[in-house]
Amino acid sequence: MSTGRNSTYAVLLTFLVVGIFACRHPLPEEEVQLPDEVIIDYGTPYDLVIPPFFPPMDIPADNPLTVEGVELGRYLFWEKKLSGNNTMSCGSCHLPDKGFSDPNQFSIGETGAIGTRQAMPLVNMGWSTTFFWDGRAPSLEIQILEPIENPIEMNDSWINVVQEIASDPLYPPKFAGAFGSTEVTKEKIAKAIASFLRTMISADSKFDRQRIGQYFFTEEEQRGFNLFITEGGDPQDNPTFQGGADCFHCHGFGAMQMTDYLFHNNGLDATFENDPGRFLVTLNELDSGKFKTPSLRNIELTSPYMHDGRFTTLEQVIEHYNGGGTPSSTIDPFMKFTTGGLQLTDQKKADLLAFLKCLTDTSFLTNPAFQDPH
Repeated sequence: MSTGRNSTYAVLLTFLVVGIFACRHPLPEEEVQLPDEVIIDYGTPYDLVIPPFFPPMDIPADNPLTVEGVELGRYLFWEKKLSGNNTMSCGSCHLPDKGFSDPNQFSIGETGAIGTRQAMPLVNMGWSTTFFWDGRAPSLEIQILEPIENPIEMNDSWINVVQEIASDPLYPPKFAGAFGSTEVTKEKIAKAIASFLRTMISADSKFDRQRIGQYFFTEEEQRGFNLFITEGGDPQDNPTFQGGADCFHCHGFGAMQMTDYLFHNNGLDATFENDPGRFLVTLNELDSGKFKTPSLRNIELTSPYMHDGRFTTLEQVIEHYNGGGTPSSTIDPFMKFTTGGLQLTDQKKADLLAFLKCLTDTSFLTNPAFQDPH
């Protein structure tokens, strides 16, 4: 009998203890002590959609894509406080309707100074591994740091930029959302802008839609595409020649970017005193006159062309390659027809131009997510 009573008391005591702990309120979040090994990630993961046939994008481990980081980056990309007199933003030289490039041969800086190279278009930057025409920056984050302090570009100091951004009531909450702290640093600014640029993906041109069966080339466009992927030269001169336009060597579409991201001397000049290109980075004489292959995406809208903007039309660009280019000590082996040229007929040149226009992606240019939010 006593054993039964003790069992009843034990059961009652158990329910009482459980009930007490169940009714306790949890500690306020700030009082919860987490183990040292727990890492808190700030921001909402950004759902980056990789288009069909595109390879994965390498995102730096120390700069993961977040919704808040991308939004902050868009604001900063269009922020004029990044220039010395608060009149220029990154977007000032990368206009949406021009394929996020500059219609001027050389960009005009904050002081009115004029640069020496054409501003490269911004498109599918997340797949590139080097930046600038000479490839001197190995990452987007590092590339973004340079124009701010360049006297012929933004002409500001990072100390001043950080102070101005930090004092603007718009930004501390956005930095807190993106990085977990209201502190503003140049590294965070670069990371945010880099995140925004990685989301600027162009993949809805006629060429892209043709690849997934949503568009069919016209006869002219198909002939142009065939020329694009065919070896050059007149078959009557050499049995191995195929009469094509020889474009695919440097602008292949295996990764859908219309560039190999490498550096080539494409026969613009015989000597390189004005701009030795990649040589300025490597100091290797064999890199003299070499420049990074630009993407052909939206090429219809990104004139002028070449690193120095010397050509104003695509017709001029085609004629340059058709003529074979200018021989030099470092001319690329793919420029095989400096003597005699490609000998494309007028019809072939028109066909090639028709295909190049198939690389225009109007939805990319007008995407609200890339426009000025200020």
